[in-house]
Amino acid sequence: MLYAQTTAQQKRRALREKLASGELVRMPGAFNPLSARLIERKGFEGVYISGAVISADLGLPDIGLTTLTEVAGRGQQIARMTELPAIIDADTGFGEPMNVARTIQTLEDAGLAGTHIEDQVNPKRCGHLDGKSVVDADTAIKRIRAAVDARRDPDFLIMARTDVRAVEGLDAAIDRAKALVDAGADAIFPEAMRDLGEFEAMRSALEVPILANMTEFGKSELFSTQQLRDAGVNLVIWPVSLLRLAMGEAGRGLDALASDGHLRDQLGQMQHRADLYDLIDYEGYTRFDADVFDFTVER
Repeated sequence: MLYAQTTAQQKRRALREKLASGELVRMPGAFNPLSARLIERKGFEGVYISGAVISADLGLPDIGLTTLTEVAGRGQQIARMTELPAIIDADTGFGEPMNVARTIQTLEDAGLAGTHIEDQVNPKRCGHLDGKSVVDADTAIKRIRAAVDARRDPDFLIMARTDVRAVEGLDAAIDRAKALVDAGADAIFPEAMRDLGEFEAMRSALEVPILANMTEFGKSELFSTQQLRDAGVNLVIWPVSLLRLAMGEAGRGLDALASDGHLRDQLGQMQHRADLYDLIDYEGYTRFDADVFDFTVER
């Protein structure tokens, strides 16, 4: 009932242990707190919180318009609703190195298990769009050093995302990734890899965990978890998938409502009221209320 019983530190430690075990950590993207609980219910190992999803939820494009307050607030709402560790997208860190430091401590306080900081130029763009620009290596390194130096919980995962592959090629991306690891990054998020061979090349070059972004309609093929596991990937995210599924179904439902004047034929596509009540533990709240108010006052 209410929020997760697992503490933020316990979630961070659990994520570290999973990564150390060599297990592939699967992190579907939650678009709200309820979807995070569903991800947990379905047996996944973690929850991902996408900056693109937070932007889209506000009706905004993913070009760096959201603020640290908005992102951290949404991250806290989602992370506290699940026993799973949650990693959140922090874009370029919301400013200069000192801002990056504040970002890390704010996300720690929000109960997140980790985050990634990218090396794009502000204003940033979605990692699978053309026309991206990246900062020089020195600026990227300063962002990661600031993040690592600001961290208070050593188990909070600081991941460096690099977008260099789409701008300067794979070899340059590997060089950038190595420099970011040397700066203290716990893991690397190589964005917009084109094929499994590129993931394998990144795996061969690095000793830290690497993440694969399996976003639909992007630059990467949609590889299976087994293919990614075989390529040496340690974490995989599907950042926008649940939002796309939900919005796609919502659009079809609205079309039916507009044309038919009712939704009787769409009941099979809806989450049943009983399933919703089970997911939010409606019965637990009812028991709590009954226990609290089941008393008499002596006169």
